[in-house]
Amino acid sequence: MDDKLREQLKFCRLPGIVECYDDILREARDNSWNHEQFFSNLVEYEVIMRENNRFNRLFKQAKFPNLKTIEQFNFSEAPFLSKTEVMELFSCKFIDQNTNVLFLGSPGTGKSHLLISIGIEACRQGKTVGFFTAAGLCNQLIEMQEEQQLLKFLKKINKLDLLLIDELGFVELSNQATQLMFQIFSERYEKGSIFLTSNLEFAEWAKVFHDERMTAAIIDRLIHNSKIMLFNGSSHRLLDQQKKTKKAQ
Repeated sequence: MDDKLREQLKFCRLPGIVECYDDILREARDNSWNHEQFFSNLVEYEVIMRENNRFNRLFKQAKFPNLKTIEQFNFSEAPFLSKTEVMELFSCKFIDQNTNVLFLGSPGTGKSHLLISIGIEACRQGKTVGFFTAAGLCNQLIEMQEEQQLLKFLKKINKLDLLLIDELGFVELSNQATQLMFQIFSERYEKGSIFLTSNLEFAEWAKVFHDERMTAAIIDRLIHNSKIMLFNGSSHRLLDQQKKTKKAQ
């Protein structure tokens, strides 16, 4: 590639073509491609590079605690789940429909694993995603309120295509945190998807929010237009530990 063409491609913001041009030109000559085949391969490389860059950016912005994939999930240890229903969530249609997803059940049954893996797939499909534990989100909300940055933070949250909230129920929330969480649920009501996991049934949520009226209002907003899945099996972590113990013996 001559310098003039390189600069023109950079000016047009086509870094993928700049990167692959010489290799694809060589392959085109070796395989006697016509002009359309040559151009098509250049464009395909550019598109793939942009998709990868977009995914990396969205993945970084989401702030997942770790990398989880559906391939790592063992459905044989989760007979209480419908694999078909779980895999349907990976289409991410629920995000386009502003549908909430609630995973409720015992700790260690795979709720967080699936939450993260579906969130990663959403990033792959170009969706903006934000991951928080319930306690972590509450702490940030209180901190932003004290620093008079709450409106800015809420605006950022509300722009997300998908808000992931993990581990609701492990920590009891203060009255201030409850009111701030209610504000998020209210502002995203029918406008943006919330994907939430909890180790508690709805009847026990008042223990977390300390206000029965507020709890009822939160549940009402979450379950309207929602998909609820129950995780009522043995802990995956306990099963893994039992397997390791047997092998050691």
